[in-house]
Amino acid sequence: MIILPAIDLKGGKCVRLYQGDMDSQEVVAKDPLDTALRFKSEGAEYIHMVDLDGALRGAGENLNIISKVVTSVDVPIEVGGGIRSIETIDEFMKLGVSRVILGTAALNNRKLVIKAVANYGEKIAVGIDAKDGIPAADGWTTFSKTNYVDFGKEMEQIGVQTLIFTDISRDGTLKGANLEQLLKLKNSVKCNVIASGGIKDIEDIKKLKQENVYGAIVGKAIYAKTLSLKEAIEIGRD
Repeated sequence: MIILPAIDLKGGKCVRLYQGDMDSQEVVAKDPLDTALRFKSEGAEYIHMVDLDGALRGAGENLNIISKVVTSVDVPIEVGGGIRSIETIDEFMKLGVSRVILGTAALNNRKLVIKAVANYGEKIAVGIDAKDGIPAADGWTTFSKTNYVDFGKEMEQIGVQTLIFTDISRDGTLKGANLEQLLKLKNSVKCNVIASGGIKDIEDIKKLKQENVYGAIVGKAIYAKTLSLKEAIEIGRD
């Protein structure tokens, strides 16, 4: 199981939100590059980055910062947040991003997902951020009418190979991942499924590993020091 430490960007700084509320932001680190380099030094094999400003406004608000991290840190980087056109996807790929995550765009523009997968294959992931099983969009401010599992199945049919599932109600709470919903999705598709939201400690990592989950995104637990990134990576590798 791969462990992906998270860097959420807002206003150029690393922040964490509580249950997806943009007004609840807590600055957890001032320098995203220093943070990424620290993650690498602790053994990170992949880093998860989200442009929260972009998620709200649909543009690469923190593009320069992401570019600096990609070019300075010799670790694969996946990026999401406000990526809603093939031109933006192309731009991130040219920067050297290893995987682009589509969220709102995947819900609202199936043709874009089809084109992106045709152009970039496994380098395209889809983020399913859900509340009560309903996927959210536009920085978690609007909700779709589809069920999260049905949406995951549709993405699989398009050719998406990686799904990132976040239970918004767990995000930033350190209450553990929503295993019930996560496993329902995992058992309904053949895609690689990455868990996100709520992971608190090494016991949560062990539970996910036991269920043979492909990956886990860890954010607040690292910054709050309730989880050792190095230990989590070692368990994931075993």
